[in-house]
Amino acid sequence: MTQSGKVQASESGKAKLKAEYKRAGFTIASLAEAAKASEDQIKYLIGQNRPNITQVDRFVIENVVNAINAEFEKNDIDEKLHPSDIVDNWYPSLIPEDFKIVIADKTQIFCGRGFVFNAINQFIENHQSGYFTILGDAGMGKSAIAAKYIVDNPGTICFFNIRAEGRNRPDVFLKLIRQQLTQRFDIANVENDDLSTLLIKASQKLSASENLVIVIDALDEVDQDDHGNLLNLPMSLPDKVYIILTRRPYNLDDKRLSLSPNTKYTELDLRQYQENSKNDVESYILEFLSLEKYKAGLESWINQQNNLSKLQFVKTIAAKSENNFMYLRYVLEAIAEGFYQNEQLEELPAGLQGYYESHWRIMGMTKKPLPKDKIKIIYVMCALKSPVSREMIIKYSQEDDLTVQEVLKGWTQFLQEQKTYQPPRYRFYHESFRDFLQRNDIVEAAGVSLPEISAEVANKMDEGLML
Repeated sequence: MTQSGKVQASESGKAKLKAEYKRAGFTIASLAEAAKASEDQIKYLIGQNRPNITQVDRFVIENVVNAINAEFEKNDIDEKLHPSDIVDNWYPSLIPEDFKIVIADKTQIFCGRGFVFNAINQFIENHQSGYFTILGDAGMGKSAIAAKYIVDNPGTICFFNIRAEGRNRPDVFLKLIRQQLTQRFDIANVENDDLSTLLIKASQKLSASENLVIVIDALDEVDQDDHGNLLNLPMSLPDKVYIILTRRPYNLDDKRLSLSPNTKYTELDLRQYQENSKNDVESYILEFLSLEKYKAGLESWINQQNNLSKLQFVKTIAAKSENNFMYLRYVLEAIAEGFYQNEQLEELPAGLQGYYESHWRIMGMTKKPLPKDKIKIIYVMCALKSPVSREMIIKYSQEDDLTVQEVLKGWTQFLQEQKTYQPPRYRFYHESFRDFLQRNDIVEAAGVSLPEISAEVANKMDEGLML
């Protein structure tokens, strides 16, 4: 899209439009009349050489799309053409810098989940507006589904709640949503608007072929003191506005999403789609086996097993994963890097919690006497909750540089190194590991007091020690 508001049809877009306008029963002349465009503009859009036309106004594309879709509907053709089918980059890049790394990471390997996307598309097709919630346990791929939807549907507005970075409060949410809506719809004077007002203004700018979809990940990680809807989500939505949420399963008291009686709402619980997820998990493992970074290590380990075929490996790991993608990410990487070089296939841990327990034990955290220095470092990072540099870990834990470095190296799988900071900072890759550390049996066995560690951290902050 150019700054003038004019756009250029892509080569694939021209080919698609050439086929679709004929299928809708148009001639060049009748389509030009229906779309209030010139015949030369239509000829350019279907790929005929018109030296005097190299781009058209955005409204021309919208009119052409609307005309074709109207004929499709008359002829009971259950398909729709979109402006983004004709013009690449129809929408400006809306994804905030804060979330680009998250989305790239979550979609690096992505397999299947077609049943989820089909359900979302059907919900949007069948309802004027509404909320669609994806439920699932930690590691079941909710964030990856959210990220993939955003990548595949340009123009989607997004927000990822990230507790470990403090990006999980209503004020931060509203600021970033406002920024994206303003960029997509060029709406003005919105500085003091709440979300309901913003959505009304944005919906008024939608063309006949457009919807406004907002994806909000990890609603369960929101930090909000009042008792209203999480993130102050509105009780009702304007027409053609859809909000897709992901969250862990919740008790009714924790739902905190009160809606008006006319607002459509549905949930898809990933735990109820075990067979679909099993197929996706097996595809994920096969994809992981082909990655250059891990291929040699995985093949070497498989060859060391007794007559283990690749298919048997895939089936067994899939079963042990309990359809948990986070488990796969950890275990496959650990196998490739030699972490289980002396283990047999049947000895590998089962399930995400089983993997955490296994790693905790293998890293020597249950030895007698307990490695209290290393345990304290991990729990200090747990208490800090924010990305923190190695130097700050040393100061908060009061452990020596070498021990901190050993912990960071030994637990690298569970840490995300954020190199945008100087010096780099570290945070837990996934909230499920923090949950594991706070399990009563793990806390007791580790001989730590969470309140004492939290108090130590708070005292150092009071003394002016900043992250």
